[in-house]
Amino acid sequence: MAASGIVFILFVLVHMYGNLKAFSGEMAYNEYAEHLRTFGEPYLPYGGLLWILRVVLLGSLVAHVGAAVALSMRAHAQRPVKYAVKKNKASSLSSRTMRWGGVTLLVFIIWHLLHFTIAKINVGTGGQAPEITENPYRLLVNSFLPEQWWMVAIYLFAMLALAFHLHHGTFSAIQTLGFTNTAESRARARVAGWVVAIVIAGGFSLVPLFTVFGVIS
Repeated sequence: MAASGIVFILFVLVHMYGNLKAFSGEMAYNEYAEHLRTFGEPYLPYGGLLWILRVVLLGSLVAHVGAAVALSMRAHAQRPVKYAVKKNKASSLSSRTMRWGGVTLLVFIIWHLLHFTIAKINVGTGGQAPEITENPYRLLVNSFLPEQWWMVAIYLFAMLALAFHLHHGTFSAIQTLGFTNTAESRARARVAGWVVAIVIAGGFSLVPLFTVFGVIS
């Protein structure tokens, strides 16, 4: 669970950085998208890096979901009867929402892949015109225009779920690796969780927000 989680933390951090290229304009963003496909040539085929990432991420996803199911079943086996009264005094909101937040993120990831990668769905004006769907920057901008405010709402809700998941997930990973043996180290791990959550989820949220308000156009 911790190992696959760390893989995802590193991936979303790099992915978030790439998304921020949208602030540099269409040419810079599309050059970045194309560079991901040509990276490593001629040692790697066209798109080779992306396929390596997809295999690693798919394996990590299977491991992460599998570990979550196994841990949930183990916890249920330890206490098959629910508490008559349960008070969450020590647990954080992010820890209590990990399961449903994970399901929310899984559904969002499927949509996100369909939206920008697999089907390249243009939810804005212009339909499935190639000049939009085959242009990463224009597809991005068209998805978050003011008329598509609901798309912005979906993505911001997903980023809220991501923030909660990253907050507790980062702390749990640090704890699993044995770096929270003192009160001070536990406090630092919680701070690290907040920093990772705010930087990554906040960074992802900037693009739809600045697009819907017309800064990115």
